Amino acid sequence: MHRSIVVLVAAFAFGRAAYALDPIFADGFEFHDFPPDPIIDAGAPADSPTLFGVPGAPGGGPCLADPAVGTLFPNNWQRPRFTWIPAGGENLFELRLTAQNQAHALVVYTTASSWTMPANIWTALTQHTVDRAITVSVRGATYASGSLTSGPESGSTGAVRIAPVPASGAIVYWTGAPGGALTRGFRIGDETVKDIFGAADVSGGCFGCHAATPDGAFVGFSAGPGGGPGLALLSADGQHLTPSFISASAQTLMARPDQDAPSFSAQHWTSGDRIALTMYQSNIIWTDLEAASAAQGTGWGIVARAGETANAASASFAHTSDDIVYVSTPDPVALGVTVTNGDIRVVPYNDRAGGTPVTVVASADNEYYPAFSPDDHYIAYDRAPVGTSSYNNPQAEVYVSRASGGQPVRIAANDPVACTGQASPGVTNSWPRWSPATSDSSGRRYYWLTFSSTRRGGITQIYVAPVVDDGNALLTYPALYPWNQAPGDASHTPVWGDFAIPF
Repeated sequence: MHRSIVVLVAAFAFGRAAYALDPIFADGFEFHDFPPDPIIDAGAPADSPTLFGVPGAPGGGPCLADPAVGTLFPNNWQRPRFTWIPAGGENLFELRLTAQNQAHALVVYTTASSWTMPANIWTALTQHTVDRAITVSVRGATYASGSLTSGPESGSTGAVRIAPVPASGAIVYWTGAPGGALTRGFRIGDETVKDIFGAADVSGGCFGCHAATPDGAFVGFSAGPGGGPGLALLSADGQHLTPSFISASAQTLMARPDQDAPSFSAQHWTSGDRIALTMYQSNIIWTDLEAASAAQGTGWGIVARAGETANAASASFAHTSDDIVYVSTPDPVALGVTVTNGDIRVVPYNDRAGGTPVTVVASADNEYYPAFSPDDHYIAYDRAPVGTSSYNNPQAEVYVSRASGGQPVRIAANDPVACTGQASPGVTNSWPRWSPATSDSSGRRYYWLTFSSTRRGGITQIYVAPVVDDGNALLTYPALYPWNQAPGDASHTPVWGDFAIPF
């Protein structure tokens, strides 16, 4: 057993000084989660440690593409998969991880360009090496006929960290998978994805712009013939069930064309008050899913925006209040979400009556796709040059603003790893949505955002962005890539909620 002395140490993380009480042990280490001997993958020569036992060239080695240096993992994330881009003809690699409180370095030799950490090591690491720098470095060499013909050459190096908190809920996204469009989902930490429903389960075949109901039991979405979808709900468990509480009048209302981008509120999801918020003919409307009548004012109605003559797009409910965030635009609105000149505003729901809008974000750019954080302190949204469309825009980037207004923050997750040759703007960072809960630890509040991006070979995939409020500033980190996605699927419009997806 190690004998410890607690001392005050200064740790510099991501360019900011942070002071914490860290245990310093008599032998300088605390845990033995990393094995004492190198891991030599099948195909790698048994004498790899000897071959890499020299310093080699200080640069010119592999580029670590994932995870990005500087990122922050929730402590329930799937075990990390380290992926790098070889330089030149490199075919043998050394991956090394070190941490101050680990007795050994984790050293891996492999001929592959990726390596996934074993589950037992990752589980131990998330318990023992939390909120500490874990330094990752990768070197490469060219191996032939029993020896190195070049290298080893040092590549990427830098620190990643594990947050002291998890990310809750599940992400459900739309994907144009081989065989037809699907919604798929996974809970944070899952290494596989589950099919929720597909085109064959939806009347008319066209569907999208989905959202979770507050209880997580259903996915609400726009569905129907192309060009004029209505509103639909199906169970999130993959059984394709419709809610039993939807009345005949509500079914009539839901079948109307041009109802897009549904949103739901926990404050309006109990028996007698189950409301769907949607876009309808450039207005924000509410629909009573238990309506006894389809008449306007009884079964549905328009949320008034007093004093505003502009159109509305992309409306969604807040979580702790009855506010609605939306896009105000002079444009005619397509599909309830597509604009070229938008500002972010908030209007009260006010028991269906609406109220006077307040501008949160307005600039010379096009702002769109807004969403409240789970505590309603922040609004995430997309920004692109004015006059360019919100739909599938390569120039899109994700920003976060305080809900009370102020200077917006461009999140670090917009930027791909520099050595991949990708850059933002240019990789369609789109459709930001928050995790369903925040977590507090040591005076910091942890948030998580999901969004889609084309940074992996031009194919749209889902990413997660860590965001932390440290009490003084909003800290953002490079994106995390959930590697359980099928890499060839065009996956986008993610939604993060308490979806009751199947195990």
